Amino acid sequence: MTDRPTWTPLHMRLHRTLRQRQLLKRHRRILVAVSGGQDSLCLIKLLLDLQSKWDWQVAIAHCDHRWPSDVGIADHVEQIAHSWAIPFYLQTAVQVTQSEGAARQWRYAALTQIAQEHDYQKVVTGHTKGDRAETLLYNLMRGAGADGLQALTWQRSLAPGIQLVRPLLEVSRAETGQFCQNLDLPVWEDAYNQELKYARNRIRQQLVPYLQTHFNPQVEQALAQTAELLQAEVEYLQDAAHQLRQQAMMPLSLDQLSANSRSGETPVFVLNRLVLRSAPLALQRRVMRQSLQDVLSSAPSFEQIEQLTSLISAPNRSRTSSLPGGAIAEVKGNWIIFQCEEKER
Repeated sequence: MTDRPTWTPLHMRLHRTLRQRQLLKRHRRILVAVSGGQDSLCLIKLLLDLQSKWDWQVAIAHCDHRWPSDVGIADHVEQIAHSWAIPFYLQTAVQVTQSEGAARQWRYAALTQIAQEHDYQKVVTGHTKGDRAETLLYNLMRGAGADGLQALTWQRSLAPGIQLVRPLLEVSRAETGQFCQNLDLPVWEDAYNQELKYARNRIRQQLVPYLQTHFNPQVEQALAQTAELLQAEVEYLQDAAHQLRQQAMMPLSLDQLSANSRSGETPVFVLNRLVLRSAPLALQRRVMRQSLQDVLSSAPSFEQIEQLTSLISAPNRSRTSSLPGGAIAEVKGNWIIFQCEEKER
C-alpha cells in the first residue's frame, strides 16, 4: 500500500460532486465506515487525499457483526487506519444478527453511536451506483412504491446533528475496484458477499448480470438514473402532501370531537374530505400515509393506506376495518375521524 498522493479522474469527480451537492463542507469531522472491501477502501483513500483541500478531520469506523466470515477483518481495517495515522473505532455486535435487514439496522445504530460519542457530524459510506441499482431492484420486488425505489439517497439524517452521506453513488463498482488495484490498496475479499442465501447477493451475482446480458448492458446506470429521478420527485410529492395535509387538518372543538368519538376511544386526527377530494390520488395517498406514520409504531401497509384513502369519497358513516392498536377511521359528514383505544407511540 502506498501513501503517495495520486490525483486521478476519480479524485476530480468526487471533488466536483462534493462541491455541487454540498455533501461534505469544509472543516467537518467525518467518520468513514470501512468494511475492508474495495468500495469503502476506495472511499477512505479518496477522502484522505482530498482532506487538505477541505480541511476535514477524518476517522475510520468498523462494525464487526461477528459472522464467521468476519474473522480477521477488524484487525485488518485497524492496521489500515494506523498506517494512515487516523483514529479508528470498532463496534462489535453483542448478538449475531441472522438477517440482512437486522444487520443493516444494527450497523447504522452502531455508526450513529460512535459519531455521537466522538462528535462526528458526518457518517460516510461507500455505497456505489451498483448498490443503488440493486436497492431499486430489491425494493421493486418487495412491492415498494416510489419512496422505496429511491431509498438509497445521497444523504439522510441518522440522528439530530448527524448526517449519513453517500458520495460515491455515481461511481461504479468496477471503478472502485480498478482504483484499489492501481493504488495497491489491501482489499479484503469478504466471503459474505458470495453467500447466495442473501437476497442482495443474488441480485448482484445473478440477476444484474442476467439483465446486462439479455436486456441492457448498461442496466446499472439506467437503474441508478431512475433512482436519481425518483428522489427529486418523491421530495416534491412529500412536500406537496405535507402542505395539503396542513390544509385538510382543520381541528374540531373538544365538544365536537367528544360527540364524534366512540365510547372509550380518543380522536387522533381529523381530516376535511372536501379539501382532499380535489387533490390528485397520489397526494391523497401520501396525506394518509403521513397521517398513519404519526400514530402507528410500524410503517403503514399499502392496504391500510388504501382503506383510509377510500374514505375521501365514501358514503357517510363508512369506516375502515380495524387497524393496528385497535385504531379505526370513520366518515362523519365532511370529516374523516381517525381514533384509537390506545395510541401506539
